[in-house]
Amino acid sequence: MFEKILVANRGEIAVRIIRACKELNVKTVAVYSEIDANSMHVQLADEAICIGKAPSSESYLRIDRIISAAEIADVDAIHPGYGFLSENAHFADVCESCNIRFIGPSSRAMNALENKATSRDLARRAGVPCPPGSDGLVENEQEALAIAKKIGYPVMIKAIAGGGGRGMRVAHNDVSLVKGYHTARSEAEKAFGNSGVYIEKFIENPHHIEFQILGDSRGNIIHLGERDCSIQRRNQKVVEETPSPLIEGKFKDLRKKMGKAAVRIAEVAHYSNAGTVEFVVDEKGQFFFLEVNKRIQVEHPITEEVTGIDLVKQQIMIAMGEPLRISQSDVTFRGHAIECRINAEDPFDDFRPSPGRVEMYYAPGGRGVRVDSHAYAGYTIPPHYDSMIGKLITFGKDRREAMDTMSRALSEYMITGIKTTIPFEQAILQDPNFRRGVYSTHFIEHLLSGGRGGLFEDRA
Repeated sequence: MFEKILVANRGEIAVRIIRACKELNVKTVAVYSEIDANSMHVQLADEAICIGKAPSSESYLRIDRIISAAEIADVDAIHPGYGFLSENAHFADVCESCNIRFIGPSSRAMNALENKATSRDLARRAGVPCPPGSDGLVENEQEALAIAKKIGYPVMIKAIAGGGGRGMRVAHNDVSLVKGYHTARSEAEKAFGNSGVYIEKFIENPHHIEFQILGDSRGNIIHLGERDCSIQRRNQKVVEETPSPLIEGKFKDLRKKMGKAAVRIAEVAHYSNAGTVEFVVDEKGQFFFLEVNKRIQVEHPITEEVTGIDLVKQQIMIAMGEPLRISQSDVTFRGHAIECRINAEDPFDDFRPSPGRVEMYYAPGGRGVRVDSHAYAGYTIPPHYDSMIGKLITFGKDRREAMDTMSRALSEYMITGIKTTIPFEQAILQDPNFRRGVYSTHFIEHLLSGGRGGLFEDRA
């Protein structure tokens, strides 16, 4: 077992990793920016080292400072969490060259899945269907127009790097395509330092369904079922659940087919550790590959709740060189789990970020409730990072029980001093279409455009 692990992240995922390490009797080292000195992950770790000023470019994205902290603390391994450097192949290489184990996929696998365009090529080689589109980068608007004419509108312009919905635009005609092409490139350059984009056919009213995979260094790869992440706002996930109501309802045979496809992609990429293969599923039950997230996901807790498998502990054991102790036949699914991302945003003011001091913090509890958060009363949420301050997860014997528990838990969750998205998620849980499991990635768009006053007028 590793003796000491450095957690190269912050917020709730850093707390989540530290907790797993404590249960494995592994010491932890937190790194933090100056503004995060009072963050919970700093308080829970065995050691803590400041690595720079508040902007992530001067702290959490500084490979040199993180490696220096790791060497000073004499750690065996680094866990990058999600975001920041978690999918940076160069960082993984630097860790290995310094004789520090990187808890994630190898740089070889990351390079094979370097961006969304190369991932599409690998998926095709694995025999997994992809939406029709460009073969690689689209270099100019003339090429974009030619591709759109060939595959037909609507199309999606996508940044090859990054995520979170940035650098993505839908076009329904030539005019919106040209405008969207330049906007997506500019946005991608600012967000990721890479302006490259590609084009693919836009699948209308799809479900966004992802499969959790685990692989060891000996070539053993399994999947742990799907998560339905279709409840999104501006391409950012808000509510996730497992199993998918679409698969459980209309397309029960998809779980086996998509699970095999996810494993096949991982095999071709020689993938190890935890990862997620993302797909879209259209109204006819056809599925298409989107991308591979080469890290632990924000929404991993719902998979843990229905499988009983601790994904962070599995990551650590795999990084140590241990073989998977779980075969595909060992994976069983029990009940239903839902996750709501709690963001410091004001849903009554176009979801404007709401950083500031948390005056009161009371997390819900009771049977079937899990809260992963780094917030506490007196904590000041800085404006420099992602607005997510926690995740509320509920579990039940079936979807109805999980939803009822979530509604109850949301009503108990009390945070004052800042605005949060809790009222918005309460509205989602009460929506009849969500209750029936009848939704697509446009659910929130329709919910807001069709009844924003109805959702918020009585609460404003």
